[in-house]
Amino acid sequence: MSELIDGPATTPTAHPPKVEGRWRQLSLLGGSQLVDNTEAGIISGLFPVIKQALGLSLGALGVLTAAGKLVGVVTTPLWVWAATRWSRKGVLVICAGLWGVWSIALGFSQNFAQLLIFSTILSAGFVGATPIVTEIISDLFDTRSRGRAVGLFYGVIALASSLVAVLKGQLAGVEDGWRWGLWVLGVLGIGYGLVLWRGLRDPGRGASEPELAGLDRAEREAASRLTWGKAMALLKIPTFRVLLVSRLLSGHLLVLSFGVVYLVDVYGFTTQTASLVLLPGGVGIFTGNLLGGFLGDRATRRSPAHGLPALLQIAQILFAVFAFFGTQFSYGGIGLYALFFGFMGLAQGLNPGINRPMVMAVVPPGLRSAAFTIYVSYFEAAAWAVFGLGAGFLGDRIGLRPVFLVALVLLMLVNGLFLSLLHRTYGRDAERMRSELELRRVEMNR
Repeated sequence: MSELIDGPATTPTAHPPKVEGRWRQLSLLGGSQLVDNTEAGIISGLFPVIKQALGLSLGALGVLTAAGKLVGVVTTPLWVWAATRWSRKGVLVICAGLWGVWSIALGFSQNFAQLLIFSTILSAGFVGATPIVTEIISDLFDTRSRGRAVGLFYGVIALASSLVAVLKGQLAGVEDGWRWGLWVLGVLGIGYGLVLWRGLRDPGRGASEPELAGLDRAEREAASRLTWGKAMALLKIPTFRVLLVSRLLSGHLLVLSFGVVYLVDVYGFTTQTASLVLLPGGVGIFTGNLLGGFLGDRATRRSPAHGLPALLQIAQILFAVFAFFGTQFSYGGIGLYALFFGFMGLAQGLNPGINRPMVMAVVPPGLRSAAFTIYVSYFEAAAWAVFGLGAGFLGDRIGLRPVFLVALVLLMLVNGLFLSLLHRTYGRDAERMRSELELRRVEMNR
């Protein structure tokens, strides 16, 4: 059994195909995600002033967060279906670009009902981009380089988002600053949609898979075609099931939507001052993304079956330790909070360069958009909704500090222990997927 998991059979093909212009395409995809992330984060980042302007409670942020995530459960599969039937590029142009018109509409909200309606519609569009973008990345880069590509992709987005987040935070000192931020982002989103239409080149499904090398694009698409039976088979992959449950235990998601509000409500900082922690947090995520991708690729080469699972466990435990010291003690000034938010960002940033390549390694090319729809738009959205609603409801009653202790510290320790199951499943599932692709290639060449 150890020979099957850690022996030569689990080592990727030595000369995988390289997609021409893949780094330029990655940068275009990154720009689309940056615009989406910025639009998604402006409500949470400026909620203290929106709360005051519209007379809202802390629970309103939980409702807004949950609604934005839950709507993706309905709309994301529709976007993925449209991308399969029509064009991945065309769907991205709409979701990550032209949908910015709803950001402009959101800026005109006059009460909570309008804020909820327009923010939910906005989320319904841009959530569709994430699984499609992730699938295209898996088609641009092979197994040996996916960790670095994913790490760099999410790292640069996190760094740029943190710089934008600090600037957004300063809008709190401008009359109707949050409205102006949404209007500007909407215009930028529409403009970037046109950039995607002109510059993005879809490599086609399975373009970087060594097992499918030698097939033309039509044959690769046929070998990778999604069917209902294949989609249901995703839930039969043990590694994928473990990663799905782990998403439900990912309490660190709460810091992204409630981090600034936490520092304002618990420690009395102004919104402008609290927003300053977003910069070191973003730098930490950027560093973690790069480090996670680099370490992930090395771990894959050193121990194909156990390297990535071990790194993923370490990332969860590190986050819990940093979150304990970064949220549960009063330090007076913002400096130490900024330091610990940076460390939390570092630990959190390790995840994409590890868990995304793990999903890609155990799921065939044609199923990856469906896999990331389930992984991000279903399970992560469900976790985010539960944490958001729970934090908003309990925060109004018992305070956010005990909520953060349970979600960011205790639950993350449980998550780290739970991921031990991957050591039993990941190596076998990755080998099974490679064997399946090789079989498809043989059948297509008959």
